[in-house]
Amino acid sequence: MFAALYARITTPFTLALVVGLVLMYALTAEANQVRVKDIVAFQDQQETDLLGYGLVIGLDGTGDGTGTQFTTQSLANMMERMGLTVDTKKLKVKNIAAVIVTAKISSLQTAGSYFDVTVSSIGDATSLQGGSLLMTPLSDPDGQVRGTAQGAVSIGGFNVQVDEGNKIVNNYTLVGRVPGGGKVTQPIAPLPGSEQQFFLSLTSPDLTTSHRVAERINIKYGTVAYPVDAGSIKVIVPDSFMYPTLRSKFMSDIGHLRVVPDNIARVVINEKTGTIVAGQHVTIEPVAIAHGTITVNIQSRPIISQPEPFSEGETVVTQEPYIAVDHEQARVVKLNRSATLSDVAGALNKIGATPRDIIAIFQALKQAGALRADLVIL
Repeated sequence: MFAALYARITTPFTLALVVGLVLMYALTAEANQVRVKDIVAFQDQQETDLLGYGLVIGLDGTGDGTGTQFTTQSLANMMERMGLTVDTKKLKVKNIAAVIVTAKISSLQTAGSYFDVTVSSIGDATSLQGGSLLMTPLSDPDGQVRGTAQGAVSIGGFNVQVDEGNKIVNNYTLVGRVPGGGKVTQPIAPLPGSEQQFFLSLTSPDLTTSHRVAERINIKYGTVAYPVDAGSIKVIVPDSFMYPTLRSKFMSDIGHLRVVPDNIARVVINEKTGTIVAGQHVTIEPVAIAHGTITVNIQSRPIISQPEPFSEGETVVTQEPYIAVDHEQARVVKLNRSATLSDVAGALNKIGATPRDIIAIFQALKQAGALRADLVIL
């Protein structure tokens, strides 16, 4: 093919043009390549969610009220474990808030490893600003304690209230984080046989991308990768990489391999903001688009009714509604062939469609079966 193409080249200008096109194609393909680690997650380890109930102390009068019984009972129980007996009816917990603590750990974290935790108020506290989480045991779904959490709560905002009518709030102050506040006490055992194999999970499942990732790994290391489905690739660790340090190096090198992912034709619409994002593979079948708007203007005109002279009547003011309807002539753009996104954008610009109009047009095109893409409405 290249020999036949070369035989047709008769001028230096044509030769330069062909060379330029080839280089442009190569640069475009190179620009579309991404690292494997940017589109997959290594699933060679187990993960589990942790949950716990704890108390946040040191609040500036923004804690739970006396009506929150589980907070007062928790405080009384804690004081009793410390050798102090108190009456729950006399406890004031305005500086304390009951919270649910959540976190996630994996089998890669060993005993003594630290992790972040999230605390969320479950009472009637108004803010967790300035509080500290007391030591809280964290359990997995099976009830086994895997770690503990403790430390200062960071909410990334503030809540200032002077009186009933003056209040300034920056960010949400009833949910906070304790960076590095969790500590693993009982690590998770890895899956049996995970030393010999692991899985790559695509963040955006696609069968074509799954095969491309497997092919790229096999080019580098031989036949070791097998696409299982659109969302995962099974990778067998070669014998030469079975040592723990070499296995980690093998996984790291796979993450730096570059592939060209394939994308699903998709149009994402956010009706709240009028934002429309469409992929490059979006096409529209031959269709005619008619766009016209009707403007309805409703106003209220005051009418004053005066009483007769020397009568005991009163002046009455009434409102007379005025409605005006402006019909804009429909504008039609016809696409006689399968159109790409740029064709559609140009057509919609010709008819002066606004973002709101374009949203309605895309929805109508999807219903008509002319839009060859997934339509996602947020």
